[in-house]
Amino acid sequence: MNGTLRKSAMRLHGRAEIIAPDSRVRIIRLVEPSLGPESHADHNAVLIRNGEVVAGRSAIVRIGAGHPTGKSGTLGVSLQAEFAYLEPGDILRVNPAAQQVNVLYRRNSASNSLLFTERCNSLCLMCSQPPRDVDDRYLVDEILEAIPLMDPDTAEIGITGGEPTLRFAEFLAVMEALRTHLPTTAVHVLTNGRLFAYPMAAARLKAVSPTDLMLGVPVYSADPERHEFVVQAKGAFDQTIRGLLSLARVGVPVEIRCVIHRQTYEGLPQLAEFIARNLPFAAHVALMGLEPMGHVKMNLEALWIDPVDYQHELDAAVRTLDRAGLRVSVYNHQLCTLDRGLWPFAVQSISDWKNIYHEECEGCTVQAKCPGFFASSNTIRSRAIRAIAQPCSDEVSAEHEVTSSDWQRDGGNSS
Repeated sequence: MNGTLRKSAMRLHGRAEIIAPDSRVRIIRLVEPSLGPESHADHNAVLIRNGEVVAGRSAIVRIGAGHPTGKSGTLGVSLQAEFAYLEPGDILRVNPAAQQVNVLYRRNSASNSLLFTERCNSLCLMCSQPPRDVDDRYLVDEILEAIPLMDPDTAEIGITGGEPTLRFAEFLAVMEALRTHLPTTAVHVLTNGRLFAYPMAAARLKAVSPTDLMLGVPVYSADPERHEFVVQAKGAFDQTIRGLLSLARVGVPVEIRCVIHRQTYEGLPQLAEFIARNLPFAAHVALMGLEPMGHVKMNLEALWIDPVDYQHELDAAVRTLDRAGLRVSVYNHQLCTLDRGLWPFAVQSISDWKNIYHEECEGCTVQAKCPGFFASSNTIRSRAIRAIAQPCSDEVSAEHEVTSSDWQRDGGNSS
């Protein structure tokens, strides 16, 4: 990021002034005022700003000054200036009863993720989206309604939870919808992979999977007991490993993810050797820093370790994986916290809407290549954070350029 530092998260949901003929929730796509009738017209809402005036439209979304307007029976939404980033092609969830709007999809963002469910069969110590045992089947209905409205040229879509495969029939329906409506879009699913221990589940996914599908599956340790302590689920290690093997057999690409914290850092070298020997088919391995949200705040004393204190273990793991020919990336780590030899593996992986930089970053010469911080990092961060005045020339050369991973889906801590 160049220029002014972004020091706060982008708002993806908030209060709105909504006038509607009834209280039902609507999924709408923003369009230009000049756009004529087209497909999905019943889902379209004209986007206007401040004092602009339009007439004869069934749905209007206004950003800035003014109140929602429209003839009787129309939908009118008025949003505050904090939503000024919205553009035609973006998709909103509008809830008149709650007077609330959620941004589901941004046409020009590379960080679109769809929350499939809040339910999960793991209870990870560091989960940034703590599971809730709720009936949230409406989320799937809304995803299926939103997918046909998305730009067919969308580069990538993420599916997250909770654990998406707990509603497997609906999960397959979403995969099929993505394959139908977004045939060239890369789809990245965060899952604990446990269901795929049943080979039939992997085969069923393969039968309907999008062309460019990747499953991000966490393995936190080569020691089954340690992995199961982290995920708080007995038998999870065996299920996850068998699931990875089942997916490999049917040709579904997998990414292996490990969140680094006090309970996992010591075992990183052994985990890397385990992956290289037993899971060499992995398309990518992501070694990830903590997102200080959800369960991390509750378990902070048991989890937090300054990244500068596990550089030896991280370097050993990266070198093992790299030598084995596996693609490996380091997520969610600021460059100033990493040994210089790890910079080529550092990826800007944090979703754009919650990716910020702090005041200490002012004047840093490698800020444009630095992964930055989670917006939730205000309470805890490394003692090594500082602006880098002048890196060595070879560290900013084309050979060592830090680039985004094709599979950089949000650096959050999936269970």
